[in-house]
Amino acid sequence: MTPIAALTMYDLPELRAATDAWWATIARHLARAGIADVPQALTRGRPVADNWRNPALLLTQTCGYPLTHDHAGDLMAIAVPDYRAEGCGGGLYRSAFVVRADDPAASLADLRGRRVAANGPDSQSGCNALRIAVAMIAGSDRFFSEVHWSGAHRLSLAMVRDGQADIAAIDGVTFALVGDAAPQEVEGLRVLDWSAATPALPYAVRLELDRTTGARVTQGLMSAAADPDAAAARDALRLNGLLPARNSNYKVMVQMREAAEEHGYPVLA
Repeated sequence: MTPIAALTMYDLPELRAATDAWWATIARHLARAGIADVPQALTRGRPVADNWRNPALLLTQTCGYPLTHDHAGDLMAIAVPDYRAEGCGGGLYRSAFVVRADDPAASLADLRGRRVAANGPDSQSGCNALRIAVAMIAGSDRFFSEVHWSGAHRLSLAMVRDGQADIAAIDGVTFALVGDAAPQEVEGLRVLDWSAATPALPYAVRLELDRTTGARVTQGLMSAAADPDAAAARDALRLNGLLPARNSNYKVMVQMREAAEEHGYPVLA
């Protein structure tokens, strides 16, 4: 079985060279840590769920919501990134609640009866973080007039920018990276508010990976995060470094879903 690695969460096409350079550093340190047959290139073009369930998976980055829900039996968090982006840092991140710059809304409550775009129902940043925020003010009723599932944060931004939706919750790191790589995509938009902070998107391995190999992968990953030769790649990805993590750190995302359900708001609506 040939091992694979996938870092799809922030793999913007405009930043692919930086992502590849970051992976090259990780791969080098994984080999130094004693991992045999390290993938020399990242796997791209496959559904993320297929990668996360693949027994050949060596290392990936995942969203915390799938980690605690559909893929709780597949993945084990080993490190959390420390990102340099507004609303983020110290291993935490937030969602930016984005509206058009000329929208008169002053708070999330002002969006009642309006249209929302979200990347997917299994996204912490695009759905779960917004759902709990809305649950606090929805009063067990439908809050939005329309919910559009865009499939990607950049598509959600486009829907708000083009007037197809009025608000979207965007991963703060994605919002910053898109602003760096394609500033025209965030022009005419503003951040209305920020979600509660949760642990950032973790680097993870397969849950059944043996303890020795898991320790070596963690050692190699942490060494890569301290390698000065990868400073330029990390800077382009707004990555300050990595901190230790475990699955239990992400239980807050389950608690957010449960709290929304307790308030009578189980789905984004």
